[in-house]
Amino acid sequence: MPLAKIVSEQDRTWGLWRIGESERLLAEKVEPWEIVSDTITNENKRLEWLAGRVLVKEIFESMSLNFNGITKDQYGKPFPKGNDCHLSLSHSYPYVAALVDKSKPVGIDLEQPKDKLLRIAHRILHEEELVSAGNDVVKHTVYWCAKETLVKLHGQKNLVFAENLIIDGFELQTEGDIRGRIIVSDSESVIPLRYILFPNFVVVYNLRPNL
Repeated sequence: MPLAKIVSEQDRTWGLWRIGESERLLAEKVEPWEIVSDTITNENKRLEWLAGRVLVKEIFESMSLNFNGITKDQYGKPFPKGNDCHLSLSHSYPYVAALVDKSKPVGIDLEQPKDKLLRIAHRILHEEELVSAGNDVVKHTVYWCAKETLVKLHGQKNLVFAENLIIDGFELQTEGDIRGRIIVSDSESVIPLRYILFPNFVVVYNLRPNL
């Protein structure tokens, strides 16, 4: 089974899945009423959809919770059906990440370092972040994942990455804690984040404020 990792923390659990199965085999692992929509025609996207649900089901079982499927709000944010838990999902084929918290909002993002991030950095990063990241594609990936995590926490899509989402400077290590800020109008929310570098991808997720 390509379940790469499940990590339990205080009232929350996050996990990673590396897709290695066919669509048929993944479909056998989900509930029979969870069927990939015909509107998802890309093969990898269909595999990500299924693997995400398999992973969340595994996480729920590890937390002794009942998994009844996933629904989405008007902004596309996922929520567990029939459960007050908070959920965040991320995909970058063949990898899938998920984070579940029993009571607190969550965000997690996974991405593989790609040169594309260097090309779009001027639209994504604030001037100080551009200087900090330089030409290091892995550090650009941490910045990208951190901002995507903040978007998922915010829960809406009205944010400008370079203006409303700011990541404080940091020295890149294999794992570390960083601070993100969501700035909307006259309000600023400070969000503690953690990043982890894996051989082929980066994961960033929010920490509980009391951690």
